[in-house]
Amino acid sequence: MEFSRPMVIDPTGRDIHGEAARIRERGPVTPVELPHGVPAWAVSSAPLLKRLLTDPRVSKDPRRHWQRWIDGEVSPDWPLYTWVAVQNMFTAYGTEHKRLRTLVSKAFTARRTAALRPRIEEITAALLDRVAKAGADGHAVDLREEFCYPLPIQVIGELLGLPEELGAELRVVVDGVFHTSADPAEVADIYARFYAVLGELVAAKRAAPGDDLTSALISAREEGGGTRLSEQELLDTLMLVISAGHETTVNLLDNAVHALLGHPAQLALVLGGQASWDDVVEETLRAEAPVASLPLRYAVEDLPLGELGGPDGAVIRKGEAILAAYAAAGRDPEQHGPDAAVFDVTRASKDHLAFGYGVHHCLGAPLGRLEARVALPALFERFPGLTLAVPVDGLPPVDSFISHGHRSLPVLTG
Repeated sequence: MEFSRPMVIDPTGRDIHGEAARIRERGPVTPVELPHGVPAWAVSSAPLLKRLLTDPRVSKDPRRHWQRWIDGEVSPDWPLYTWVAVQNMFTAYGTEHKRLRTLVSKAFTARRTAALRPRIEEITAALLDRVAKAGADGHAVDLREEFCYPLPIQVIGELLGLPEELGAELRVVVDGVFHTSADPAEVADIYARFYAVLGELVAAKRAAPGDDLTSALISAREEGGGTRLSEQELLDTLMLVISAGHETTVNLLDNAVHALLGHPAQLALVLGGQASWDDVVEETLRAEAPVASLPLRYAVEDLPLGELGGPDGAVIRKGEAILAAYAAAGRDPEQHGPDAAVFDVTRASKDHLAFGYGVHHCLGAPLGRLEARVALPALFERFPGLTLAVPVDGLPPVDSFISHGHRSLPVLTG
């Protein structure tokens, strides 16, 4: 399979679903060009992508398996540099991935997640009060700014034991990581500022440990004289937890509200009991994947795709990069039929890969689902007359081909 006529990915993400449809039209796997001319293979077939996500011949470690990285062709000013340069379980392979994931799993426990529910309910109630105040006298409210965004950032901050004074800076740097059209100066600035915030967080928790995820990870770092989790791995694991645990949930809430308000008949089914809020969450994850495309994976050896149910004769060569096109796969007609692009909470099968699959399945998926299952019914119970304040197709995207959401979500509370 020759890498020719690549489709150039729009780094601003102005038309996520239109671009996803064009990727699918080119076949289950197609060459694409990422920012700065970096080549990759975009996989949009849900069955094929699922098989690749579990294939041991596919790695996430650029230092061992991405030829462009090995050859020194990836510059620190690349907008996606942080996504591949970090040293944590997101970019680990084989036994290294197992080691890092085991350490994080011990800290990111089901008990710690479940214990957050009462606090999530409290935060949700307080934010809804804020929305009500902002929407008084018929004023439009930016629901992303007043509700969808602050809920996950506050939850992840409390999970990590984040000092309150670091919250504002944390928001800026997380947004920067997902800004895939950033210029070189912006990339360098965000990279440095993110590590500065993480350094302050670790210093604060070393000085005053608590019952939080950061303290648990520091313990993993310091057990055995620091041989189990390096300092860089500690910082980069915190970066992963903050970025993945926040942005995905913001977009899940944002996209769910937008989908329901844009499809009032679907909202009526939920409010009338013909569909559940779990149905809303899973259909949103399928049809409006919070992460549209996730960089990157790499072929450890030549991958004959015919063996994996892909096109016969097609081969992804050793050392080449793979882009998981989750937004395209979520609406794959091969998986979900001719109406795959339709948001339908009554759909019998809502299977999706929005949280990944296999050994790299997102550890924070239960927390993201919990936040959405608490926040969404509370929102519509408090504001049963909630409506969009702009046309359904008039909302700007978040300036990213990775993060799929809206820069603002203006609503009227009714």
